[in-house]
Amino acid sequence: MPAQDKQKKVPRYAILDPESVEQYAKSTRLGHYGLLPSEVFWRERYRYLEEAGYLLRPRYAPNWEPSWMGTNLDPTYCEDSIMLRYHQVIDATRQDNNELVAIKKCRNDNEELHIAQFLSSIKDPANRAVPVYGVLPDPFDANLSLMVMPFLRRCNDPEFSVVGEVVEFVDQMIGGLAFLHRLRIAHRDIAVANIMMDAKPIYPNGYHPVRRNYTPDGIHRVTALPRLGRSIKYYYIDFGLAVQFPEGTSPYVVGDVGRDTDVPELSHDIPYDAFKVDIFALGNLFSKQFEQRYNSMDFLVPLIDKMTRRLPGERPTADEVLREWESVRADLNESLFRWRLGPKSEPAIERMFKDTVAVAWEGVYRLRKLVG
Repeated sequence: MPAQDKQKKVPRYAILDPESVEQYAKSTRLGHYGLLPSEVFWRERYRYLEEAGYLLRPRYAPNWEPSWMGTNLDPTYCEDSIMLRYHQVIDATRQDNNELVAIKKCRNDNEELHIAQFLSSIKDPANRAVPVYGVLPDPFDANLSLMVMPFLRRCNDPEFSVVGEVVEFVDQMIGGLAFLHRLRIAHRDIAVANIMMDAKPIYPNGYHPVRRNYTPDGIHRVTALPRLGRSIKYYYIDFGLAVQFPEGTSPYVVGDVGRDTDVPELSHDIPYDAFKVDIFALGNLFSKQFEQRYNSMDFLVPLIDKMTRRLPGERPTADEVLREWESVRADLNESLFRWRLGPKSEPAIERMFKDTVAVAWEGVYRLRKLVG
C-alpha cells in the first residue's frame, strides 16, 4: 500500500512530528527494529513455508524493509515493527482459507510430535487436545519438524466474567483429561499457560497474534465479546512432557518437571504416578484461577479438595472426577450461570452495587423469557 494511502487510514496518534520522524529513522538505521536472532530462524524458512501454503507476516520476508521509513508514521503502529514474543512458535496465514495458524518448531527426539498427531487423529467431542493440521520437515535441520496448529489464545485472556463461563471451562477440561487418561496419556504439565482457547467467537474481526489486544494491523484496541453462549472451545497444548503408557505398564515416572511447583510428590529419584500429578495440577488450577479469586465458586470446593489431596493415592481418578463433576453440574441452578464473577478482593460497597446491577439484569432476562 502506498505510504500516502496508508496514512489516510491511521489515527492521528500514529503520525509523528518532523523531529520524531528523524529520531525514529535514526533508531531504525541503528537496528533497533531489526530482527531478533530468534526471528532470523523464521526468516530463513519464509520461502519454504510459503511454498507449503503458509505465509508469514511481512516482517519475515527475505527482502523486508521497514514500512515506516520515508513516512511520518510512528513505527509503534506499523505492523511490521512488532517483534516475535516466543521464539519457538510463530503465527502464519494459511493461504488456502486465510486462517491464522501457529507453527511450532519441535525436536524429533521427544514424544510431543507423536502424541499430538495421535490425539489429533481421534475424532471425539471429549478430545480437548490441540488439533494438528500438519507436520513439515525442517528444511535445514534434520532434527527438527514444524508442527502446524490453529492459532489459539490463553484461556484466561480476557478474564472469565460470569459463572457459566467457568462451568463450561471446567466441563471441557475435566472431560478432556478423562479422555487423555483413558488412552493412558499423562500430560504432566497442566497449567493455565498450557490451556488455550479458540477465541474467534469472541473476536469475530480478529486480533493481532502478538499485540493481542489490538486489531490485526496493530493500530486500534479491540474488546472481546462475552464468552457465555458463544461455544468457546478450550484445548490442552504442549505435550513436550507427556507420556503414553502401553496397556499394562506402570504409570510411575521420575522428574521434578512441569509448571505447577505445588505438586507435592514431584521428585528426581522417587517414582510417582503421572496420572495423579495431572489430577492435582488440574484441581490446583481450578483453585488458583477460580475458587481463590472469585465469590460464587463454592460448588467447586469439594471437587478441588479431593483432587489436591497431599497423598496421591487418596486422589480420585480422572473418570471419578468426571462422574462427580457431572453430578455437581446437574444440581446447579441455571440462573447461577449468568451470575457475575465478583473478585474476593472487591470492596464490600463495590460488590453490593455490582451485585444489585446483576440482580436487575437477571430480572430483565427472566422477563424477556416470560414475554417471548
